[in-house]
Amino acid sequence: MEDTLGKLRAIADYQFGKGVGAKLFPEDIEVQYSPRTGRIRFIYLNGERLATLRPTDGMLSLSIKAAKFMGENAPFAKCFVTIQDVVSKFIAKGGDVFAVHVVNADADIRARDEVIVKDESGNVLAVGRAQLCSAEMTAFKTGVAIKVRHGAT
Repeated sequence: MEDTLGKLRAIADYQFGKGVGAKLFPEDIEVQYSPRTGRIRFIYLNGERLATLRPTDGMLSLSIKAAKFMGENAPFAKCFVTIQDVVSKFIAKGGDVFAVHVVNADADIRARDEVIVKDESGNVLAVGRAQLCSAEMTAFKTGVAIKVRHGAT
């Protein structure tokens, strides 16, 4: 388990910034392995899913619980996108984020990165996959910036 925990923490540090892995994955996480391949599939904490290790690229896909935890405990993570409050209810219900509504995006975000969407007050609204890099998100006025996977409501 120690080797698995180290691997998960290293992936989280690479994906979201140094130090995130230790905060996101404490010692008492539960790991579910794929019955077919034997690879890490799901990561749970106290019976609730924190993340999924995507088999396609070996990266983490976050749950809303993990996103909220990172918002509160790892504000230094490099995966946050802030959007206008006027569309926050729509995004929290699972709607995609359009570039015109992006207020700010962490500078290290690249297209296809896992991102956490927040409103202007810092409340976590959704998790999804970036379709644009951070510079494009803030510069473009049309198009989808983030494909939302899970909304907070």
